[in-house]
Amino acid sequence: MVKRKSFYTLDFLLLCISSFLFFASFNMIIPELPSYLSSLGGEAYIGYIIALFTLSAGLSRPFSGKLADKIGRIPVMVFGVAVCFFISLLYPLMTTVGGFLLLRFLHGFSTGFTPTGTSAYVADIIPFSKRGEAMGIQSLFGSLGMAAGPALGGYLAGIWGIIPLFYCSSAVSLLSIVILYRLKETLPRREKLNLGHFKLKKNEIIEKRVMGPSLVLFFSVFSFGIVLTIIPDFSVFLGIANKGLFFAVFTLSSLLIRVIAGRASDRYGRIPVLKVAMLTMVLAMILVAQAESRIAFLLAAALYGCAVGMNNPTVTAWTIDLSLEKFRGRALATMYIALEAGIGIGALVSGWLFSVHEQNFQIVFLFGSASAMAAFILLWIFPHQKPEPVQSKEGKEG
Repeated sequence: MVKRKSFYTLDFLLLCISSFLFFASFNMIIPELPSYLSSLGGEAYIGYIIALFTLSAGLSRPFSGKLADKIGRIPVMVFGVAVCFFISLLYPLMTTVGGFLLLRFLHGFSTGFTPTGTSAYVADIIPFSKRGEAMGIQSLFGSLGMAAGPALGGYLAGIWGIIPLFYCSSAVSLLSIVILYRLKETLPRREKLNLGHFKLKKNEIIEKRVMGPSLVLFFSVFSFGIVLTIIPDFSVFLGIANKGLFFAVFTLSSLLIRVIAGRASDRYGRIPVLKVAMLTMVLAMILVAQAESRIAFLLAAALYGCAVGMNNPTVTAWTIDLSLEKFRGRALATMYIALEAGIGIGALVSGWLFSVHEQNFQIVFLFGSASAMAAFILLWIFPHQKPEPVQSKEGKEG
């Protein structure tokens, strides 16, 4: 019997560290962006901070998925991180509302590319039986970056202001790029980049095999768009100076549970784990809607983190379960399109519902609870079963 190689390799570790730095780089600035946009006279456009970012990420997913399957995983990852590096340097130069919103749109191409390449790379190097666990570990490092980024960003902004913070964000992304150049490509048959790779056929945009997990993810991440958009102002409303504290607490609470949830989904199936995650998310959003103190606010953040920690790696593993190896990049791109669409719509709707009126906080968070319940209901449509490996033989497209 041939013993399978462990996925705890140097390449896997380097990829995890690069993911940490990547997510930290663009999350560092998020808590400070609403007040920065308001200082430019754009307080009416706060909902666009996340919406434009996720719009461009979603639009770029079909291209990143195709490129990951054609030219390789690493070039796709490097391009995304490079976008973070350059855009962060440009923020201080754009001092108009229109210029700022343009940069937010361009910045979204980073998450449109890097996570697609990263997930495909991880799927390439891990055994099927450990897929959920590995996705949990890799996403754990991303979550650490999401936790460290806002907390560190809030701290640095308090000392130096937001302009130096933009430069710090750029420097962190540069470190992520350096690490990526150490990795070995996992795509066996690579093509040279050409214009044909940017021409999408109808069946190259969406991978129908993974519509189930994509729809569940779409409704579940509405609440994340709400959190990214509204929590900074809600923190100030509750008298919490560090607007990144909620992000730090909810992300840190998701760390350990990611690995546990990944292992549970490998053993018992993706859907049972996701049902628990969705019910937890419903409760978390209700609690934050009712929060009137710092303790209640942070308790809701911790509970929300548990829901996110169970949800994200499990949905990713489920997506890979259903995908063909030949179209793995496309399948993951489809999942991420749903992710960006859900976050973007959540951000837009929450910005519209909030309208900078404090009495609307509760309505916004209850909307997030309702969307998570919709995802929970969708899960009952899909069969209860443990994940089974999908044949990687090349079939017909579409």
